[in-house]
Amino acid sequence: MSHSREIPERDGFHYMTNSDETLQIDTPENVTFDYDVAGIGSRFLWALVDTLLMLLLQVIIFGTLFLVGIQMNNLFSGAAPAWLIAILSLVAFVFFWGYYIFFEILWNGQTPGKRWVGLRVIRLDGMPVTAVEVVIRNLVRLIDLLPTAYGVGVITMFVNEKSRRLGDLAAGTVVIHDRSVKTLNELGRSRNALETLQARGELPRCPECS
Repeated sequence: MSHSREIPERDGFHYMTNSDETLQIDTPENVTFDYDVAGIGSRFLWALVDTLLMLLLQVIIFGTLFLVGIQMNNLFSGAAPAWLIAILSLVAFVFFWGYYIFFEILWNGQTPGKRWVGLRVIRLDGMPVTAVEVVIRNLVRLIDLLPTAYGVGVITMFVNEKSRRLGDLAAGTVVIHDRSVKTLNELGRSRNALETLQARGELPRCPECS
């Protein structure tokens, strides 16, 4: 059953979540924005896409390094395997920690999987995630993965009304369905541009909007 819960005002915005599937944000101008929260099913789908993509990239890279290692082994009489294993371990480490961080910073809260499914990570106030929040939510991913296959993360998402895992709780983020709507800071820039045009007399003013 849907229910309302107020979240204290912060940075001039007043938040109220009025259902388990919607994040509602009331701005100081009394304008309300609704975001559809992504459920476990949608998040599982994008995670599957990203995992398959990471595996594909690693197979390509590992295969290339393996072929190079064979050639180096023939040239240096067995010296290649040691550094090859070191490089493979480094690549695996970079993919595990860097894949999500890199894309979520580059694509404003999206990875290839999220973009394909139509999801995006945003802050609870509706603003885009910052690099700090992206790093926090992805570092906590290690705990969400315990004991295996996102066990802790899945339980947390089942319990939390907004399907937020521990990483989201730590970073103050939520995953929403990206409907190609503007984020609040983009809407703010659009509002400023509109007011500028009205001040120049290029657009009529709306008395009801003042």
